[in-house]
Amino acid sequence: MKRSLLLSFLLLALTVTGYAQRSPVDETEMAVKGIPRKGQRVTVQLDNKRVEDAWAKQLNEKFGSKLKNDKGIYTLDGVVIEEISKTPIRVISKVDAAPTGTAVWWSVDLGNAYLSKESTPAQWKASEDYLKTFARMLYRQDLAVQVQEAEKALLASQNNHSAVISKQDNIKKDIEKNKAKKIEIQQQLAQNAAELLNLNNQVDINLKEQEAARADIVNMRVALEAVKDRMNKLE
Repeated sequence: MKRSLLLSFLLLALTVTGYAQRSPVDETEMAVKGIPRKGQRVTVQLDNKRVEDAWAKQLNEKFGSKLKNDKGIYTLDGVVIEEISKTPIRVISKVDAAPTGTAVWWSVDLGNAYLSKESTPAQWKASEDYLKTFARMLYRQDLAVQVQEAEKALLASQNNHSAVISKQDNIKKDIEKNKAKKIEIQQQLAQNAAELLNLNNQVDINLKEQEAARADIVNMRVALEAVKDRMNKLE
């Protein structure tokens, strides 16, 4: 059981690592409130609500009051994201379900240009790294949860193993008790057989004693008749 759990954990770790490596950032256009906008998208192979909650939490923790959420459309005005630009930028972002997981998309207005793979390659690369870092963070968190669950399962397996060993010890004790009881019963049977033999012998002796007692009665009757006969002759 322990080897199976460890093997499952290793396979899970390799799978999650593979997910993190296969989180490409692509340039895609999305309509926000009817207006098409070009932006970046990273796909995370995790639950939609979990990803959106994590994304909203990260934006809120970093930019606080500047974050606006209008029915799932996140807007940041005049914020500085050091990893992307040293000057204030405007960000519009959205999280949507995707065929292979959850897509985190954003459009970045750098002030003098929109983020683009061709026109702003340096900022594009920095923004790409930002989204990839976010994806890796989620995978690490997911892996940490899986590790906790695996540890709990392993502990439960170890406890079950200990219980099975303890059960085996109890069975062995019961076997020894059964053997002792068998010996005791065998001794009792031997004692019972001896008692039965003794009783049978007593029955045989008693039958002989009864026969002797009957013979005494006959002899006593004969003697009594002889005495009576003599008394009659004296008269």
